Amino acid sequence: MPTAMATLALPSANTQFQLYDHLLKFQLFQGLSRTELLQMAGNTKFGFLKLPADTQVLTAGSPCEQLFFLISGCLSLTTRSVDGSYVVVEELSAPWIIQPDVLFGASPRFTCSARTVSESHFITLSKHEVLRLLDSFLIVRLNLLNLLATLSQRRQLQQWRRPPLTLRGRIVRFLYDHSTYPAGHKEFRILMTRLADEVGDSRLDVSRSLNAMQDEGLLTLHRGRIVVPSLELLTVNSL
Repeated sequence: MPTAMATLALPSANTQFQLYDHLLKFQLFQGLSRTELLQMAGNTKFGFLKLPADTQVLTAGSPCEQLFFLISGCLSLTTRSVDGSYVVVEELSAPWIIQPDVLFGASPRFTCSARTVSESHFITLSKHEVLRLLDSFLIVRLNLLNLLATLSQRRQLQQWRRPPLTLRGRIVRFLYDHSTYPAGHKEFRILMTRLADEVGDSRLDVSRSLNAMQDEGLLTLHRGRIVVPSLELLTVNSL
């Protein structure tokens, strides 16, 4: 966890308006009036964090004690399977909230690690301040409920979709379902034999299907890695 972070008082009305503009980019604060946002900015202990490229922001398994709002820059999120046999690395750009769904619940710990790709700026909000905002602003409570409900519903729907009929479709569905965000650059560090087990087919057939997608420019294959430049392009052409 970075140690350079500090909670700062807002020094001027101009800074408050800048904060207002940043907060409006996030679903959690949408629907608040300018007056309400300025009131929030003046009475809430927001943290401000600036990190250079290639800096660890948080580590999988660490307690989620605050929300990280990426307001500029790019992050690399790394998620490991439970048995550690494969890893997904994906790049996400601002605006982005890192795992708001693990702030509460039975296991309030981050399930991914985050590292900056470029110089990145964050607004942070402690769990205590989040609770205070939920108590003070109805729209924030509703926004958080909607955000968490949407995440839950999407995950539930994944379990009840009809499985793809083709091997290519099953491979792409696996890549899609194991991504935090269904678009952008992804890297899957997985052995061909493990991927074959996941999609219920032979290693040889999986290799043929992946090579066909590589020939179409949808992904590139490396030893133990599958690099997808654009997941949305891959899914449009395969699902």
